[in-house]
Amino acid sequence: MRLVGDNTIVADSTVQIPTRGFVVGMMREDGSLHAEELFDVAENFGLSAEQVRSCLRRLVAEGIVTRQGSGRTAVYQSTDAVRSEFDRQILRTRLAHTQDLAGRGWDSRWRLAAFTVPESQRSVRDEFRSWLLSMGATAIHGGLYVSPHPFLPLVADEAERLGITRYLVTTEATELVVGGERDPRRLAAELWPLAKLAAAYQGFVDEFSHVPEELEKLRARHDEPSEPELMAQLMTLGMRYGQTAIDDPYLPPELLPRPWPGRAARLLMNRTHRVALLMRASSHRPNILRVFDEVVAELN
Repeated sequence: MRLVGDNTIVADSTVQIPTRGFVVGMMREDGSLHAEELFDVAENFGLSAEQVRSCLRRLVAEGIVTRQGSGRTAVYQSTDAVRSEFDRQILRTRLAHTQDLAGRGWDSRWRLAAFTVPESQRSVRDEFRSWLLSMGATAIHGGLYVSPHPFLPLVADEAERLGITRYLVTTEATELVVGGERDPRRLAAELWPLAKLAAAYQGFVDEFSHVPEELEKLRARHDEPSEPELMAQLMTLGMRYGQTAIDDPYLPPELLPRPWPGRAARLLMNRTHRVALLMRASSHRPNILRVFDEVVAELN
């Protein structure tokens, strides 16, 4: 993937970003996709109009979005499921930023959820398991998941939504011993892939650490990229961060190695968006950028 434009400072990403990820990431906060906006940014993103049209047709066919109008004036509206997924990502990322700012976030309690959903409801069981993992929990035994986050009310809500409340058991504990290990930080390193995650975050920081300073230079000499060019570059950065952070359980600082490169990656994103907010002409916020925009606004 190559971004185009005279002021490209985020280009030639080392990870291929799929058309589908770009299109879904361009959804506005209300879940809508505006074709004219989408095609303008896609052109600067190095994607052809036919790639985008093909992706939109698939999303409509799969029932992920509905379409009103045609051509560049068409507006696509996402389903509740897509909006819920973005809301969940925003919830998790905001948690990470809150913990970063506080330098702590753990009350020294482990939350455990166990379930034994019958084989006849395998799809529901798989969906619940995936949801637990997406919320930062990890399995420590068959059907038994643990997290340091106080998320049991959310667990109960999700189980109720899926109709499996009767199969669910939850509890909290001040001490957890797995395989003879009881030290919280060593346990975290064994239960979650923190070494792999740290390497991915460090790679992200190394690749994009120049971006905030370069944006500042462009702004200082009044050489801002066009709105589509800027959005394309921010989309690349946001999607690369998302790919890096997708498996991050966002553990509290008390359980992480120090220094933690995930915090450096979020600081990089925040610095970039602080500058970009001053450069962007449009008030519309694609979902892929929304969380960072909101965090920057909260910090100012």
